[in-house]
Amino acid sequence: MKIRTLVQVIESHPTSDGAGVKLRRSLGSQRGVHVDPFLMLDEFYSDNPDDYIAGFPSHPHRGFETVTYMLDGHMRHEDHLGNRGDLGPGDVQWMTAARGIIHSEMPQQSEGRMRGFQLWLNLPSREKMKPAAYQDIPAAQIPVVKLSQGGEVRVIAGALDLGGAITQGPVNGNGARITTDPSYLDVRLPAGAEFGMPIAAGHNAFVYTYEGSATLGAGAEAKLLPHRAAGVLSDGDQVHAQAGPGGVRFLLLAAKPLREPVVQYGPFVMNTREEIEQAVADYRDGRLGSAA
Repeated sequence: MKIRTLVQVIESHPTSDGAGVKLRRSLGSQRGVHVDPFLMLDEFYSDNPDDYIAGFPSHPHRGFETVTYMLDGHMRHEDHLGNRGDLGPGDVQWMTAARGIIHSEMPQQSEGRMRGFQLWLNLPSREKMKPAAYQDIPAAQIPVVKLSQGGEVRVIAGALDLGGAITQGPVNGNGARITTDPSYLDVRLPAGAEFGMPIAAGHNAFVYTYEGSATLGAGAEAKLLPHRAAGVLSDGDQVHAQAGPGGVRFLLLAAKPLREPVVQYGPFVMNTREEIEQAVADYRDGRLGSAA
């Protein structure tokens, strides 16, 4: 058994996106700051409607997947293909933009807390131009596993393995396994509690602490990951975390790296500059998302 260690800390930075929604961005905050195949992670969290009410009006995507995970609030998704979905507390939308989607994500509340995450997950080159697809997953379909030292894990994608007791998340790639084999876990631990589980060797992994802090690794190699930071883990086959004195909530994400060129221009992520130019032209000419 090789326990993964903390090798890089990516601080989250305040920014805004859409029509002025305030958020914090860790992965994707600077060019090249990503963990293959994860491209970007945004955390949005505010009790002030001025920080989120303008939402994310219609905008395009091509070449990757977006994963929206709501903790609090109500967001509505609509796209140019006629799809519509409502996300409430605990719900997840796994959207495969692939060859193209023009969509909006708009708050359906004028007061109260809006809190959640959006993750961008890259697609392999052979899948970037496949038809767009969705998985809308209500909170009730996401398994919640209680831990022996207190706390719990919500299993959104991949599997939670606690000593051979395996719990599978609902995300399965629209009926077929997602090529990058992602794991997406939301872990809550009380003060001082420990958590460990296997992660496939060779998969890239990181942890994002959104409440409290945690120590990652074990023994002399254990290092502190502070609040609201992404911690990139070394290779290995096991992850180990211990909650700080105030407890911790964190996202644990892992996936098989693609090891392909990444060329990004705003909401388009392809492999070459020529493909980006084609995406821009397709959007300009009304062809984005149409069949090849």
